[in-house]
Amino acid sequence: MFSKIDKTRPAPFGIPASAASGAGGIAIIKPEETKKAKSPVVPASDENYQFPPVTLLKEQTRPEGADDDAEYARNMDDLVRILGEFNVAVSPGEIHVGPVITCYEVVPAPGVRVEKIASLDKNIALGMRAQSVRILAPIPGKAAVGIEMPNRTPSPVGMRDILESEDWAAAKAEIPIALGKDVSGKPLISDLSKMPHLLIAGATGSGKSVCINSIIASIVYRKAPKDLRLIMVDSKFVELKVFNSLPHMLIPVVTEPKKVPSALKWLLGEMEQRYQIFAKVGVRNISGFNHRKKNTRLDFPVADNDPATGLHATGEQQMLEGVDPFEDDDGIEIPDRLPYIVAIIDELADLMMVAPAKIETGIVRLAQLARAAGIHLIIATQRPSVNVITGVIKANLPSRIAFQVASQVDSHTILDDEGADTLIGRGDMLFSLPDSSRLVRAQGAFVSDEEVQEFVEFLKRNGPPQYATSAVLTNRPRRQRRR
Repeated sequence: MFSKIDKTRPAPFGIPASAASGAGGIAIIKPEETKKAKSPVVPASDENYQFPPVTLLKEQTRPEGADDDAEYARNMDDLVRILGEFNVAVSPGEIHVGPVITCYEVVPAPGVRVEKIASLDKNIALGMRAQSVRILAPIPGKAAVGIEMPNRTPSPVGMRDILESEDWAAAKAEIPIALGKDVSGKPLISDLSKMPHLLIAGATGSGKSVCINSIIASIVYRKAPKDLRLIMVDSKFVELKVFNSLPHMLIPVVTEPKKVPSALKWLLGEMEQRYQIFAKVGVRNISGFNHRKKNTRLDFPVADNDPATGLHATGEQQMLEGVDPFEDDDGIEIPDRLPYIVAIIDELADLMMVAPAKIETGIVRLAQLARAAGIHLIIATQRPSVNVITGVIKANLPSRIAFQVASQVDSHTILDDEGADTLIGRGDMLFSLPDSSRLVRAQGAFVSDEEVQEFVEFLKRNGPPQYATSAVLTNRPRRQRRR
């Protein structure tokens, strides 16, 4: 028997946590308070752009009556008892408390198959009176099985808490986005430039739209319009129209599905012209271009078929409607720097009903080639069927966020794995990165409609958006071409 918390040794098999080590004997690991950054978390405003203050976002407080240690210990006792009723002997391990979900670790006795524990998820949910239960069998890197259950009293995850954190201040990402907090309570911050494209799916009310708002808030709190521009497609008319007056907007929010193929063509033309510019100065990507020594230019023409990019300088460029082909070397202007472009598309299902072939072709080509040009896609849908998220689209959108969905089939369509069907909604999500086979469960950061309106109104003081008038986006007017 253990008389105090012992994080290295489990309790004896089949013996409840409270009996094995006393009321406080089980290792209950709670998230530390998010440390606030000592230095400002918002970049210094320049003469042309003023960043919004974080005080426009609300501080979230821990609700009264939140779960206590005794309740976590009782839950562990119940889990050991319920598994024992199905002849599954386990000993209690650590309890990792998160803002909304708590992970209870149990150590199977020798000879117990983890598959048997995984098959008891519905029985455990019934016995624990839980909305749903997700089982990690086993936990990667541990000789234990994790049983994730929702807390009786969830703690909200606010956007301000993340933007004021040390993690956000220390983020070295080119395009950092604050997604929320993981099960352990650590801020979940990722780099969109490395994803490099993101697929978001979830049923109505699962938190998908709030996730998009948190991504947009991350961008406008970290990037000025000279560094990043936005394109938005909102086929539902009401989700993204509020952002129409952001100075980051490259074109007005597209609300008519029949206009989306033209917007994708515009992006393809922008991508091609950027690669032409990169070839002229001898760089490979947008990062190399923006950090190059200025006034460097190579004196050789761009090849018609560039094996490095797979682009065609003359053939396909001339076929893009509304994009002028390069007439000669003097027609290509080399800007001082190029901003990143983030295209947000919500809702993909509506677009696939209007022009499926054109939409799929445009998305796939951008997803395959646009990363080095600094163009990134965020695509959202609430209908994750194979007719909407086709195999070729999914293969080229390696980073994915799944909110609660209706079935295991939908979960497999998004993640190639089950689990999204057991989420509890309201921001509960699974995050998959391309360089990892592990799914990260997290609670999405909450940004209310009032907070969105507040920072949009503030940013309107920087002036109206400067919409693009040509396929090459620069930070200064283009010179006239020779006629």
